[in-house]
Amino acid sequence: MDLKNESVVAEFILLGFSGPWELQIFLFVTFSLIYGGTLLGNILIMVTVTFSSSLHSPMYFLLGNLSFVDMCLSTVTTPKMITDLLTEHKSISLWGCMAQMFFMHLFGGAEMTLLIAMAFDRYVAICKPLHYRTIMSHRLLSGFMILSWIIGFIHTMSQMVLTMNLPFCNHNVVDNLFCDLPLVIKLACAETYTLELFVIADSGLLSFICFILLLLSYTVILITVRRRSSGGLSKALSTLSAHIIVVTMFFGPCIFIYAWPFSNFARNKILAVFYTVITPLLNPLIYTLRNQKMQEAMKKLRTQHVGST
Repeated sequence: MDLKNESVVAEFILLGFSGPWELQIFLFVTFSLIYGGTLLGNILIMVTVTFSSSLHSPMYFLLGNLSFVDMCLSTVTTPKMITDLLTEHKSISLWGCMAQMFFMHLFGGAEMTLLIAMAFDRYVAICKPLHYRTIMSHRLLSGFMILSWIIGFIHTMSQMVLTMNLPFCNHNVVDNLFCDLPLVIKLACAETYTLELFVIADSGLLSFICFILLLLSYTVILITVRRRSSGGLSKALSTLSAHIIVVTMFFGPCIFIYAWPFSNFARNKILAVFYTVITPLLNPLIYTLRNQKMQEAMKKLRTQHVGST
């Protein structure tokens, strides 16, 4: 394709939310509070897990790492989204856009792996309690962490290598709050049908398969517990409900955004906000409000800090 007479895109325009300035201010305050709560909550979980001896177990180790990934995932898009609400010219450079998409899929792929690791941890804890410490060893946990970042890197690079080689000219308006891979691909002045199918298979199908596998693993756990003891079923449900909520809230938007044909859900800004702004806040909310052991550890650390000062 001859691009000599075409203007090469140097930046993308993000349409964001349109509306009166009162709505923009409301969204600015709301997103700022949510992002602040996300940072504070996830940092609090990481600090508590690190410095509380009662939480030095595989489950809380995985939870601490999940908090770190959630915090990073939110930071990729939310600060830019917040500042754009107060600016008329909502733009992002070409490489800034590529960086957003790279890190979104890096942290997203890592989080998928961590959620699977947490499901495996709960399976071993509930179905094989006598062998829990032996199976969930430090070596296995380290392997889970390394694997999560490797999968995240492979997941994002497999898409970004192809996307960065696309020619962008003239069309540079992204009808979203941030650079979303399906929408950016559609702006390329080249045939992208094959790449669109690849993104659907890579991101959408991967999200869908992981979601189904996680639901099946939780079902197996509940069936196993019910066969052993009917009284243990309620306890297992209480333990797993938080995991199921996190999994559903994380994978739901991913499946709708990436697994469907691009024209159907790519413009759904509500799902985009939910995926990047709301979901990272759910982790600290669910695991602090529902987890008594975590609350006790936080109180103990606060008491020790106050006593030492």
